[in-house]
Amino acid sequence: MITFWFAILVLAWVLYFVLEGFDFGVGMLTPVLGRDEHERGAVIRTVGPFWDGNEVWLVAAIGVTFAAFPDWYAALLSGLYLPMVLILLLLAIRGVALEFRGKHSSSSWRRRCDALLALSSGGIVLLWGAVLGIFVHGLALGADGEVTGVGVSRSLDPLLTPAAGLGALGALLAAILLGATFLALRTTGPVRRRARDLARHAGIGGAVALLIIGIGTGSRVALLAAVLCFGAGVLARRAREAAAFVAVAAGVAASVVAVFLVHGDVVLRSTLSAAWSLTRDGAAAGPEALRLITVAGVIVLPGVLAYQIWSYWVFRRRVSSERVAS
Repeated sequence: MITFWFAILVLAWVLYFVLEGFDFGVGMLTPVLGRDEHERGAVIRTVGPFWDGNEVWLVAAIGVTFAAFPDWYAALLSGLYLPMVLILLLLAIRGVALEFRGKHSSSSWRRRCDALLALSSGGIVLLWGAVLGIFVHGLALGADGEVTGVGVSRSLDPLLTPAAGLGALGALLAAILLGATFLALRTTGPVRRRARDLARHAGIGGAVALLIIGIGTGSRVALLAAVLCFGAGVLARRAREAAAFVAVAAGVAASVVAVFLVHGDVVLRSTLSAAWSLTRDGAAAGPEALRLITVAGVIVLPGVLAYQIWSYWVFRRRVSSERVAS
């Protein structure tokens, strides 16, 4: 049961970072690829039917962590409460920018909403990337399972590590590539051409950076991601947008899985002592609790998956970014 729920947890995080990854990428690229209000509106319409449904997987991932691995949940939230609060605030700002952009006819209002969307999306990506880097590096867990430190510095110090910085930069590159390949796949006209060019250059440039990191650190995941980035860039150049998007999504999924499996059975490494690290068995809830949430999960999760697949199928057509003459 512990292994089953750990697998569900990793799946929820993979779906969240892949699906919300292209949402965040589109948000960051809205003022870059949309040269006027009409084109920016077309960019935002590509994620309009999906973005709030994609966020369900964040709720699922956090809910599963709370129910199936309560000690892990407690350690993460106590050690990273400040970045988590910032992420939630930025998610709220992003949601307001998306929902209220079309509530006023003023062009200046829409430009401000687009700027808030881009800034909040970029901030969320950087923070989530830093958090994933912290997962790899670990936290200062004591023998009692609590994160040591005092006040705000307890949450800020982990963000200042090299692992957090690399995670933030990697997440930024991944979101830009996901957003560019998604827009190339979902639009027509000038936005599609610009997105395809950006995906080509970002894919090849990202592959070079990941290759250097992979060789320097000996990370096979970085080398695999470099290959997938280069492949995405080549596929985008050949106008094979669907294959390019799949290649980037596969790289993101593999990277997330690698983060959660990098320390084997240890779900949260202690930087103070290996003996104080949290393991899956040590952080898991009791057998009765796991059986109870299994009943709920079997009912709820397939329904969520079916609904999302159906919504993507219904809104599968491209969004036009060309102007239609009156």
